[in-house]
Amino acid sequence: MAIDSTSLPEPAPSWFTPKRLLVVFCVINMVNYVDRGAIASNGVNGSPRSCTESGVCSDGSGIQGDFDLTNFRDGVISSAFMVGLLVASPIFASLAKSINPFRLIGVGLSVWTLAAAGCGVSVDFWSITVCRMLVGVGEASFISLAAPFIDDNAPVTQRTSWLGIFYMCIPTGVALGYVYGGWVGTSFGWRYAFFGEAILMLPFAILGFMMKPLQMKGMSNDKNVPGSLTEEFSDHTSKKPFSYGSFTSNQLYRFWQDIKDLLHEKIYVVNVLGYIAYNFVIGAYSYWGPKAGYSIYQMNNADILFGGITIVGGIVGTLGGSIILDRMNSTIPNAFKLLSTATFFGAVFCFSAFCFKNLYVYIVFFLIGEILVFATQGPVNFVCLHTVKPSLRPLSMAMSTVSIHIFGDVPSAPLVGALQDEVDNWRISALILTSVLFLAAGIWFIGIFLHGVDRYSEDSEHPLATVVEQSDATPLLKNKAVDTAASAQL
Repeated sequence: MAIDSTSLPEPAPSWFTPKRLLVVFCVINMVNYVDRGAIASNGVNGSPRSCTESGVCSDGSGIQGDFDLTNFRDGVISSAFMVGLLVASPIFASLAKSINPFRLIGVGLSVWTLAAAGCGVSVDFWSITVCRMLVGVGEASFISLAAPFIDDNAPVTQRTSWLGIFYMCIPTGVALGYVYGGWVGTSFGWRYAFFGEAILMLPFAILGFMMKPLQMKGMSNDKNVPGSLTEEFSDHTSKKPFSYGSFTSNQLYRFWQDIKDLLHEKIYVVNVLGYIAYNFVIGAYSYWGPKAGYSIYQMNNADILFGGITIVGGIVGTLGGSIILDRMNSTIPNAFKLLSTATFFGAVFCFSAFCFKNLYVYIVFFLIGEILVFATQGPVNFVCLHTVKPSLRPLSMAMSTVSIHIFGDVPSAPLVGALQDEVDNWRISALILTSVLFLAAGIWFIGIFLHGVDRYSEDSEHPLATVVEQSDATPLLKNKAVDTAASAQL
């Protein structure tokens, strides 16, 4: 039976406008990365216990001193949250097809808040490691679903710029985390840094449950879509009992089919491979940067100085790269041209910076390198979102996140720590690490020559559900005047 869309009640307007949605997601993203910067800061991470040749011993400071950690174990704590992130990201992305993504974000941020508070009361290496894993679980819901929401609701000519603003919060958050962690850790103790983060995130966790849910392009939540939770309950009330085994089997089958679809997208695969190499370097920079800077250049204020470089480089680079791509015309080949060029020259400047012994020359070269390197944030995620059909965008972001972490910054932090334990020279360690950026530039250069189609405008996976969807969610950019006129004509 046909459904007359004009007879459906007008949905209550959402509090969100596109710009409010962007601001909320940016603040959440920034708090996520403040946590990353704080745990890497000298004030929170601290220094290990040590003894001089004369027998004078120091208890160390921060997490590393309190729990008597080697550099390798310290690196494991940095990477532990990735375990939860990697496991939970594809799960949340798959559930987004049967549960409203906005509610999933609320669940994830609640877990994040509790886990951050748990870090503050941890008693040893294993307890803080488990809490860091749960922080990753909480972040997983947000990191794979926020970008598609933003891409849906950004003005067409400014999509990359809006993504750039969102991803600008990554370096900015990390840098603020250095400063925040250094100040709170030194003034009150490292545990209070985690308590503060939990307090900052709590209102957003509540918001995820309280606000009117928003619909995502390509998704058919709360409808009788094959394999969905709603379909299973519908079967339970009409013809057969509900089976969690059947639901789980359907979800796993759909997940595997979606993964195969992603792997067949050559452009997506090349983009993620370049992103892995890139994130291997950036992840190690963010964790070991303040400590390496303190050792090489004797920076007494390493947290603040390295944080300042990252803030300036992150803001200017991320916004600049995104705006340039929009001005070039946001296409996939143009994105790869920008990715390969910016990364190559960024690698040249960052590598050169560590070759100089003068602190001020290092700052200038490294700042230029950071600006160029961070210019990739908008374009690389634009490619992830636009090389797959709309219904696969959350999973494409999730698997991109899983890949860049499990093969990128998860191993890079402990590996660089182990390298430093071996060579005992932060300058050599930094030069070896930075050289990996040239690999990233080469991989992205290949993407320029691959033929690809922007699939953003492809129909949703279940087009018949789109008429009914309007009763449950209000598109943020809906033009009410046009809709009213159209209804009158009908």
